[in-house]
Parts: sequence; structure tokens; C-alpha cells
Amino acid sequence: MSVGIKDVARVANVSTATVSRVLAGRAVDPAMQERVQDAVRATGYRPNLAARRLRSRHTNTIGLIVADLRNPFFTAVSRMVEDIAYERGMRVILCNTDEDPAKEAMYLQLMQEERVAGVILAPTRKGLDHAARSRPDFPMVLIDRTAPGMAHDSVVLDNEAMAALLVEHLHRQGLTQIAGLFGADSATGAQRRAGFEQAARRLGLEARTLSIPHGAGQTAQSVADLLEGPQRPQALVVSNGVMLMAVLRAVYALGLSVPGDIVLAGFDREDWMDLVAGGLAIIEQPVEDIGRMAMTMLLDRLDHPDIPARKVVLNGVLRAASTPAPPSEPAP
Repeated sequence: MSVGIKDVARVANVSTATVSRVLAGRAVDPAMQERVQDAVRATGYRPNLAARRLRSRHTNTIGLIVADLRNPFFTAVSRMVEDIAYERGMRVILCNTDEDPAKEAMYLQLMQEERVAGVILAPTRKGLDHAARSRPDFPMVLIDRTAPGMAHDSVVLDNEAMAALLVEHLHRQGLTQIAGLFGADSATGAQRRAGFEQAARRLGLEARTLSIPHGAGQTAQSVADLLEGPQRPQALVVSNGVMLMAVLRAVYALGLSVPGDIVLAGFDREDWMDLVAGGLAIIEQPVEDIGRMAMTMLLDRLDHPDIPARKVVLNGVLRAASTPAPPSEPAP
């Protein structure tokens, strides 16, 4: 015997309208929401998604489009978004762009075809320009990347300030020759590069930076060129945790030590970093807060579609396991 929404309402002792609101992810009293969710589980109710699509303009599904699923930052954000969606009885379509604007455009078109209720998006650099002009059928919340004047809600790290904080920290340790490696295709990388360069100029340092293409396998060669050149830097600031691991491998492959020969600093707090003798200087991002805030903003936007676009800017925390001594100058 099939179970319908009226059966769920009867078991939960609420109206069918309340059940519909909970299943649609709308805001209701938390206690009432829990009763409905318990009733759904007790009755084994499964919504007829095909019929719902015919009746409604949108499904009870959201899209989550991230830049690189290998990056633990996006993994953690995705987990928080999925947890909240599950609590609200919503489904998540997860897509990975690899910082490729063509893949991003394809997945956004997919979201239109799937009639999703809304999308959480970590846009590519080119995708930011498109997002500034686009008016999709669904609300979007941008995470990790945004731009001035954006008409979409966003929740981001203060990338420029956090990159500057790393440079200032290294400078306080007596390091004066600091180089930066940043993603060439990433809007986040561009912002962190700008913060790095601003801090370097303010401190009277040479702003040496390199842009590394995403997934091009060029990190090792870039590090080798820097560290084997005539003016080897004392420290490297690296744009994200995935790139930082590649940099560390390249440093070890050259027979150098951290922090004895080179001090490394970067973004994202990952478990493997505890294994680096001497430690790293890291900006730990509030990944759970970013995911939670993005989902909260999207659900709020579904209930209040006409409110002005909002931008939430969060700060990270500097984690420095030890105070490195400046590496000695390389022999001429």
C-alpha cells in the first residue's frame, strides 16, 4: 500500500501544508519539523518526484558546484551543505569544475534543466564575470569567490587580509625574501596574490609571485626554478592546501628541509600538515561556518526572494606550530 503526504501528516499530527513546507525545506518551528521528519521515517514516505516536477516550477533539490573536490576545503564545505540539506529533506547535486569555465557553464545549464530550487557555487574567474550578468531561474549563493557589485548572495574569506597576515607573520620572524605561488585560474588565488603584494610593498619587500595553472603539473617545476635560482627565497606563501602539498613534495625532491632551508606558509588546515617537522604557518579557514552560512542564506533566499543581495566576509585563524628561524642566505 502506498504512503501519501496525508499519512505523514496524520502520524505527525500536523496539517498537510506543514508537511509540504518541511519537505520543501521551508522554515517551520523546529519541534514541528522534527515531528514531520520522524513521521516520514516511520511511514517510509517517498515523494513522487516526477509528479512534483509537473506541479511545481522547481524540485526539492539544490545544486552544489565546487572548483576542486580534491581540495579538503571544498570537501568540508560540501559535507556541511549536505548535512543541512538532509535535515531539511532536500537532495544535493554535487558537481566539480576543475576551475574550467566550460564545465562550470555546462553544470549551470544542468541545474536549469533539473529545475533545482537553488545553487551554491564556487565560481571560476571567468565564471564570476558571467555570474555578475546572469539572472538564472534559481537563486545562487557564491562561496569562496565573489566580486564587487555582485547581485547574488555570497560568503567568503577575507582573502586579501589573510594573505597579508601570512606575509606579516613571516616578516616578524626576520624573513625578508618571501615569494608567493597562486592559482592562475582561481579568483581566490587572484585575491590572495593581491593581498600578498600589498603587504610586501607596505613592508618594503620585493613582491615575487608566480601564477600556477590548475592541474597542469607545473608546481614542481615552478618550485625548482625558484629554489635553484640565484636568488632563492627564504619563504614561500602558497595559495591553497592542495598546492602546498605539491610544493612540499617538490622541496623534499630537491633535498631541502622545512623550515631549515625554506619556510612554507599557506591556506587550509589539513591533517597531513601535522607530520611536517618544524611545522607550517597556516591560515585555517572556518569551513563549517562557510558551508552552514551558505546553506542558511540559500534557504532564507527561497523564503524571501526580494531582499537585497548580502555578502558575509569571514576571517581565518593563523596557526603557526613553531617560530621558524630564517634560513641562511644561499651561497652565491
